[in-house]
Amino acid sequence: MKSNHRSSIVKKPNDSARLIISSIAGVMFGYLIGVHFPYVALTKINLPSSTHSSMAREDQSKANDHNALDHLDPINKPLKPQIYAPKNPRGAESLPPGIVVPQTDLYLRRLWGDPGEDIKKKPKYLVTFTVGWDQRGNIDASVKKFSDDFQILLFHYDGVTTEWDQYEWSKDAIHVSVKGQTKWWYAKRFLHPDVVAAYDYIFIWDEDLGVEHFNGDKYMELVKKHGLEISQPGLEPNYGLTWQMTKRRGDKEVHKHTMERPGWCIDPHLPPCAAFVEIMAPVFSQEAWWCVWSMIQNDLVHGWGLDFALRRCVEPAHEKIGVVDSQWIVHQVIPTLVSQGQIENGKYGWRMVKERCKFEWVQFHNRLVKADRARLKETRES
Repeated sequence: MKSNHRSSIVKKPNDSARLIISSIAGVMFGYLIGVHFPYVALTKINLPSSTHSSMAREDQSKANDHNALDHLDPINKPLKPQIYAPKNPRGAESLPPGIVVPQTDLYLRRLWGDPGEDIKKKPKYLVTFTVGWDQRGNIDASVKKFSDDFQILLFHYDGVTTEWDQYEWSKDAIHVSVKGQTKWWYAKRFLHPDVVAAYDYIFIWDEDLGVEHFNGDKYMELVKKHGLEISQPGLEPNYGLTWQMTKRRGDKEVHKHTMERPGWCIDPHLPPCAAFVEIMAPVFSQEAWWCVWSMIQNDLVHGWGLDFALRRCVEPAHEKIGVVDSQWIVHQVIPTLVSQGQIENGKYGWRMVKERCKFEWVQFHNRLVKADRARLKETRES
């Protein structure tokens, strides 16, 4: 028993020595093989097909990962391609032109489904009214004179909006509400040409218009027939004060010039004898609206003086500005916005509003003259 115990103890170191010698020999043999045969093609090794397929998939996955990493910056964010597109809108030069959408529209859209199926019929024209709840009867009658080719937009100066839902058409209209503002204030802020670019013509109308003898589709037919870029319906001459140019003529479809009182017209092709419409119910082509919108002043909210300057936006103005006689309206002269004024310095609100209108007319005229002179000086110097 003792001899057996000793024999097993003696064998153990010998086994360890052999294991160490074998390991060293294996490493040296592998090194020699690597030196003399540095490349062995895996395709020449006959591996089972399942193993080969698995290795191929793994290699492809690694390649895809490598390609993906090529498009990441050091903090694993996708790298932006280096783009500078100077024709893009200001501030969007770093975007690829194909993704830039510089204009929008006022089309109403769903919250579900395919966006391409949202709009069954795109309106061709935009009709805006600046309204108060008290004139709802007038507006209801006016809206019904326009077909589904016209998008209706109401600007609410009295803050009343949800009550209009009693009219079925109101549910498809667009409503914008800011208290105590005029239609030109709204137009400057909400009718930028890039916003209304989808519409061929834009109506900027008051709320106190009688439309018994008016039809929107027939009006547009005549506007296009006579090549009018800026127009208005003829006004019933027996109601209110108006210029000779905008009074309806019973024997014409459209007229573009008139005779005024002696001394009022220094040129038969200039306002108020031609190239002239009033600001109560103007209609602008998309092209003309770009110019008119740019001329509206941010702080001059009543629009007084614009009527005499509209001729600057089309050429020749005496041919492209006119009055549509066979589709005519009645100006009811209801002083709605005038009543919005507040009493100051002992003056009633309506008087303060009137004074502001006259002041704005003078201011607009002075700014226009100053701008003309500056431009003339610049032209001469260059």
